[in-house]
Amino acid sequence: MPACRVCHSPVEPFIDFGRMPLANAFPTPDQFAGEYFFELIAGYCPGCTLVQLVNQPQRERMFNDRYPFFSSSSVRMASHFRQLAREVAESYLPARDAFVVEIGSNDGTLLLPFAEAGIRHLGVEPSTSVAQAAEDRSVRTVSRFFDASLAKQIVAEQGQAHAVIAANALSHIDNLHSVVAGIKLLLAPGGVCVIEDPYWGDVVEQTAFDQIYDEHASYFTLSSVSYLFAQHDLAIVDVVPQAVHGGSLRYLIGHAGRRPVAEGVTQLLAKEQTIGLHRPETFAAFRDRVSATGAALMALLETLKRQRQRVVGYGATSKSTTTINHFGITPGLVEFISDTTPAKQGTFSPGAHIPVRSHEEFAAAYPDRALLFLWNHAAEVLAKEQAFARAGGRWIVYVPRVEEL
Repeated sequence: MPACRVCHSPVEPFIDFGRMPLANAFPTPDQFAGEYFFELIAGYCPGCTLVQLVNQPQRERMFNDRYPFFSSSSVRMASHFRQLAREVAESYLPARDAFVVEIGSNDGTLLLPFAEAGIRHLGVEPSTSVAQAAEDRSVRTVSRFFDASLAKQIVAEQGQAHAVIAANALSHIDNLHSVVAGIKLLLAPGGVCVIEDPYWGDVVEQTAFDQIYDEHASYFTLSSVSYLFAQHDLAIVDVVPQAVHGGSLRYLIGHAGRRPVAEGVTQLLAKEQTIGLHRPETFAAFRDRVSATGAALMALLETLKRQRQRVVGYGATSKSTTTINHFGITPGLVEFISDTTPAKQGTFSPGAHIPVRSHEEFAAAYPDRALLFLWNHAAEVLAKEQAFARAGGRWIVYVPRVEEL
């Protein structure tokens, strides 16, 4: 059995999604033959409770100069990050010479409000394509992977940070101990680290299986995050549920003993034990629900095909790669996928090679059904696409269950 990336106990696999391509490697036809695949398997650690990928592709395969995701492409996420930046600035930064570091800063959307306010900041982003986009917005960025070595360099050159932020980033990282050791070095004695990632409790509750893909190495609960940071004398002092990414948890972390621990931390730890997030039967039931979702979705798509109904995908997301390839969705069932990201338009979905086209093509001739791969932004999408509904179009969603809207 593989070893846990946190406590090195044997990991128990609980779901196998089969042969899977990289979630964000949207290829062009000349790249089909060399497409990379790996076995996507998730497991859980009975020792420290961390849910994790059994194996993960090399980080350089996933995060490079061709990385196509830009945080600024989502109005909702841009608004969420601006609010987060405001809360950090108001609650945790000193009045003078404040310093903020973001790990996995993407195109600088979260750090932009700090830059606009003249607050000293630094983004750390290994994908050069999005790092350059941040620099173009005057957000100071270094294009490297964050670890203890880089943390030492930042401290030597710029001092310790009053706030360290990692929004939807820690779950992407394989070498967790080096990163957390770096956070400890980088964080000022009274500083606060803000971690925000999809919450495994929400994944289980919603059967949000498509959160599992190559970039997401870990799937956190408060129990597993507490164990990880405690190994480095850092403590969770508060937790705040977030609606983004289909259900996330924000962890506020400080040096052990420096801040009081909120009652909500104790309450959530107790709840996780009560509902049995880490029991083998919980993982087995999750696997069974995923199978049921796949059967229902494929039956619906086959029925629509027989009825000669046009089905188009909406949102060429990372998550869609798991859904498409695990269930076997083909271009014969989904005509194309509409996406607003220029870098993805003209490419094909990883593995299944469903064409990715512009939103203009979606709006020019509305299909009968739109398969919403962007389900975690459903409210934003449905508000935007009212013309599609007025034209008689219907949405297909599959989280938490398969239904037509």
